[in-house]
Amino acid sequence: MTMSNTPMAANPLTRAVLEIDEYVSGLGWDQPARLFALVDTARLRAEQPSLADRLGLDDEQETTALTPIEQDEIPTGKPLDEFLGTIAWPDAVAGCALTVERLMLPPSAEAQVPEDLDEAALTKWVAAHPERQEVRMTVAVLRDGARESALRLREKDSPTEVLTGSSLVPGLAEALAATFEE
Repeated sequence: MTMSNTPMAANPLTRAVLEIDEYVSGLGWDQPARLFALVDTARLRAEQPSLADRLGLDDEQETTALTPIEQDEIPTGKPLDEFLGTIAWPDAVAGCALTVERLMLPPSAEAQVPEDLDEAALTKWVAAHPERQEVRMTVAVLRDGARESALRLREKDSPTEVLTGSSLVPGLAEALAATFEE
């Protein structure tokens, strides 16, 4: 899944997040959540050369790169946090990433949220709010604790309008990091 348009970032994890964001954006909006294993590219080439060839990884790619490998489809009938609680990664996986689309409200709308709404009613209320924004979040974590995220608003769907940062989606980053705990 190597993308030629991905901006060159200094950090391999940032590059992987932007590569995944670009790949998923090419699939369009209204997509299910997608899970990716992040593997060390040099290790992948050394230990599984036929897979590296199928993925189009050549020897010239830098040795610090991470290669995202999309995993099987995430089950739709199970809450995402419950599903993530069932994951255990083999040692060859250096990290993982998840893309998910959500509706978000600006901080100014927090005071407007009615009290005593259950989750279904809150979801319906947010979906009807005039200030809602559709956002795609790509969050990645490494075994060593490093984190990175990319956020893309549907209304500003352009590779130059992707916000990146290590602490943009802390709850999801925590849930992904927990998949590496023993």
